[in-house]
Amino acid sequence: MKLSIATAMLDAAHIEAKRLNVAVCISILDEATWPMAMIRMDGTALGSIEVSTKKARTSVLFQMDSADFAAIGSPGGAAYTLENTNGGLTSFGGGVVLKAADGTLLGAIGVSGASVDEDIAIARAGAAALHA
Repeated sequence: MKLSIATAMLDAAHIEAKRLNVAVCISILDEATWPMAMIRMDGTALGSIEVSTKKARTSVLFQMDSADFAAIGSPGGAAYTLENTNGGLTSFGGGVVLKAADGTLLGAIGVSGASVDEDIAIARAGAAALHA
């Protein structure tokens, strides 16, 4: 993933967070789970830094949105406690996997600090900038 793409996604997600009037942390990781871009909006809890990063990391490692991963790794899921693997993952929404038009994994965006539904909406807004 190029930095210019990561910053465009970061900007789009930031705009959506401001539109929703919420303060969040937004993390974008590449396909190897290394950081590409991150912001923590004023007033966002410090814990959201790690949570947003883990949402993105979970999405990269399992090549699925963290909300979909939650269905598998939560109580009653087919692989309950899966979130305890790989150094710790996150089994709730806000991480969105990023793929090129040909399906190649590019990385993921993770958002934390608002409600799960708002985190998902913000992450999706950022991800939409990938193909804009």
